Amino acid sequence: MPTPSSTPPSALSTKSAARKSASKSVRAKSTGAKPARAKYDPLAPERVAAILQILDRTYPGVRCALHHENAWQLLVATILSAQCTDVRVNMVTPALFKKYPTPASLAKIEPEMLEPLIRTTGFFRNKAKNVVGAARRIMAEFHGQVPEQMDDLLSLPGVARKTANVVLGSWFGRGEGIVVDTHVHRISRRLELTTSDDPTHIEQDLMKVIPQPKWIDFSHQIIHHGRSLCMARAPKCADCPLETLCHAADKTWSTVEQHKLARGKKI
Repeated sequence: MPTPSSTPPSALSTKSAARKSASKSVRAKSTGAKPARAKYDPLAPERVAAILQILDRTYPGVRCALHHENAWQLLVATILSAQCTDVRVNMVTPALFKKYPTPASLAKIEPEMLEPLIRTTGFFRNKAKNVVGAARRIMAEFHGQVPEQMDDLLSLPGVARKTANVVLGSWFGRGEGIVVDTHVHRISRRLELTTSDDPTHIEQDLMKVIPQPKWIDFSHQIIHHGRSLCMARAPKCADCPLETLCHAADKTWSTVEQHKLARGKKI
C-alpha cells in the first residue's frame, strides 16, 4: 500500500503532460515555428461583406450609364452597347430616338433604314435587325410595351440575360440576376468571386455569394469600378480601396500575396 507521502498517479500524469507542453513551447520558440494560419477562403461571407461595404462607400447611388427616359430607350441602348462603349451609344441614341421615339415607329421600317443612325456602334447591320425585330415583337406580342418578365424579354431579338438584367434592374427595379458585362467579368475573376470565364456561369457564381438585395447595385458599382480604377490594362491598384482584399495576379502593385489563378482573363 502507498505511504501517505506517495504522489497519486493522476498527479504524475498531469505533471508529465505539463512538462511535455513546456518542452514543445520551448522547441517552437527555438525553431521560430509560427502558428498555422486559417485557410484562405475567397468566398467567406465576411470577405464578401467587406467588399460590398467598400463598394457602397466608394460608389454610392451609382446608376446605369446609358442615357434613357423609358424602358424602350434603355432596351435599345443596351442592345446597341454590345461591343461598344456606353459613351458612343449615348452619342448615337438622341438622334435615333428623335426620329424613331417608340416601338411603333421602329416596327414600321426596314432595318436598312436604321443602319446609318447606328453605324458607329459597330456590328450595325445585326444591331439594326435586332432593334427593328424587337420593336415588331413588342408591338405584336406585348401591346407596344417592353415586357417586365425575364422569359418575355429573352424572347426579343438581340436580348440575352445581360440585356434583360439591365432592363429589369435599371428600369423596373427588379433584381432577378446580375449583369455580367466585360467589367463584371474581369473584376469578379480578379476578386476570386468566380473562376469561370463564361458569363452565364459567372452570373450563377455571383448570385450564390452576393445577397439578392445587392444584385442591382453590385453590377453598377463594379462597372463604375472597372471604368475608373480596375481597367483591363494597367489597373490603378495603388489607388484602389479594394487593394488589400484583392490577390489578383495581374495587379500592377500589391501589398498582399498574389494568386496566380486570380486574374481578369484566363490564360
